Amino acid sequence: MSKQTEIRRKTVRDIAAAKGGQPLVCLTAYDAPMAEIMDPHCDVILVGDSVGMVVHGLPSTVGVTMEMMILHGQAVMRGSDQAFVVVDMPFGSYETNADQAFLNAARLMQETGCQAVKIESGAYAAHQIEHLVERGVPVMGHVGLRPQAINVVGGFKAQGRTGGERDRVMAEAKAAENAGAFAIVIEGVAEDLAEEITRAVAIPTIGIGASAACDGQILVTQDMLGLFDWTPKFVRRYGDVRAGIEKSIEGYAADVRARRFPGAAETYKLSKP
Repeated sequence: MSKQTEIRRKTVRDIAAAKGGQPLVCLTAYDAPMAEIMDPHCDVILVGDSVGMVVHGLPSTVGVTMEMMILHGQAVMRGSDQAFVVVDMPFGSYETNADQAFLNAARLMQETGCQAVKIESGAYAAHQIEHLVERGVPVMGHVGLRPQAINVVGGFKAQGRTGGERDRVMAEAKAAENAGAFAIVIEGVAEDLAEEITRAVAIPTIGIGASAACDGQILVTQDMLGLFDWTPKFVRRYGDVRAGIEKSIEGYAADVRARRFPGAAETYKLSKP
């Protein structure tokens, strides 16, 4: 019999129980060291397909593959032991039909050990979500601005600003809930719409650019830490990591060129007989 550990990962029930209570703290992670740092502080860690842009320099998330999500998902699982870990299903991995969605979701869960997957929840995705949940795959939805759909909407634009858009986003949120999603990410919508959706659904809403009206918040960690020169309007910088990294590299380069590094403290000596 395996030895019981004192640390227990949060579960779907823990996340669902947060509805209307203390807001859920969520961040993205793509590697083990970052996951280890945020694990004590986060309820949910999302291995987002934003990894394509943040880590791999892609212009959008459309080019992200299953192999990339699995690789980064495995790293995050190794670095964390209590947060609830969700892995994004990349573009092209679930849209064709429900069976395709299940096979890819099952692969993500089997090969990473994650506890749930996230699907960008257009109207077409409700059947896929229901199919996955019925087969034991917890699903987080995603409505509003959907990065995988930027080629259709014409870029990273806030959604829900017209009556038609508002109705569509609300319908997608309700469809995801009715299909069995345990939570929904709401991205890039006006505060009143986020508040309306949060009241309308019985599952937690997690906002990114959707105001404090949601049941939780998520940001791309590198944006929040100030790794990039530019960040979206909805990001608050809690650090200036880029400046610190640049200063460290500048100091290292200067020491190498002046032969100050390595010094005596970093150099091995022959042992005396």
